[in-house]
Amino acid sequence: MTYSQSVAKALLDIHAVTLSPDKPYTWASGLKSPIYTDNRLTISYPDVRQAIYNGMEEQINLHFADADVIAGTATAGIPHAAWVAQEMGLPMVYVRSKPKDHGQGHQVEGVLKPGQKVVVVDDLISTGGSVLNAVRAIDNTGAQVVGVVAVFTYQLQAAEQNFLANDLKYFAVTDYTTLIEEAKASNQISTDHLKSLQQWRQDPVKWSNDHKLNAVG
Repeated sequence: MTYSQSVAKALLDIHAVTLSPDKPYTWASGLKSPIYTDNRLTISYPDVRQAIYNGMEEQINLHFADADVIAGTATAGIPHAAWVAQEMGLPMVYVRSKPKDHGQGHQVEGVLKPGQKVVVVDDLISTGGSVLNAVRAIDNTGAQVVGVVAVFTYQLQAAEQNFLANDLKYFAVTDYTTLIEEAKASNQISTDHLKSLQQWRQDPVKWSNDHKLNAVG
């Protein structure tokens, strides 16, 4: 079993990722979704978090070996960034969702110097919007973000387009395709569920609208 498969299985086992095509979740955006992710749960499981930061370290060494600094996104990316930075012997900073409204008004906390190459660590890639905001905050300091590494990605087309538009690459320890395969292998989803989950990934907005109509009907 690859680390991607083992982490996907672990996320399902500890209910950090849950699947419910029949009774969809409502995201903060208002969209209906058959999947909900709370990777904050992973910090309570030593074996799971070690598998995650080992996977992140492998991705960084493979794709961003020239990184000088690891940056965590507030708040969910911070613990993973800390473990990765410690394991790799690199400095760490973290990025607030917005600048402080008091003191020196920092958005990037820690020591970050112009020209340093940074890998940003996040817990989840959905559309990529929030982590790309963190990337821009780092770029504004004069440092250079060379890439993003996450625990999990939904593999949505919106994320691919957003990262492409920002000329930036991202990699995840595990992804939606692998997780669905693990759920299927452990009989957590039926054939009908599998079809619905595939349709969601292809067009989350249409899937959401269809299920809102079904709920009204």
